[in-house]
Amino acid sequence: MQTAFTVDTDARLTTVDITDQVAAAVPEDLETGTCTAFVEHTTAGLVVQENESRLREDLESFLSELVPDEGHAHDRLDGNADSHLRATLLGPAVTIPVTDGQLALGTWQSILLVECDGPRTRTVSVTTVGESD
Repeated sequence: MQTAFTVDTDARLTTVDITDQVAAAVPEDLETGTCTAFVEHTTAGLVVQENESRLREDLESFLSELVPDEGHAHDRLDGNADSHLRATLLGPAVTIPVTDGQLALGTWQSILLVECDGPRTRTVSVTTVGESD
């Protein structure tokens, strides 16, 4: 099964918890399987991480410090090479096990969309596969 949803972001570099939207896409009759969430953009990424405000700020600071805002060849085209490079480090997808129709995330794990070139509207597709009852 496959579905999609959109996420509006409000800053150039920010994180948005999308765990509930991804969980809502998992069919209740899926006994065991996997759920893959994929952001359909080259300047955003997905991570599984703790949804704690200071840690989210640390993640944003880490990406900013790791990849400078300016000085990249692609900037001559459209000025957002930093966004592409940051998203490359993160990756566009996460895959989560599904047990009894629920995402099998750990106690502190959430699915975060990391916006690297906002504000924008992002599309996330969710694909689930496995055994149904």
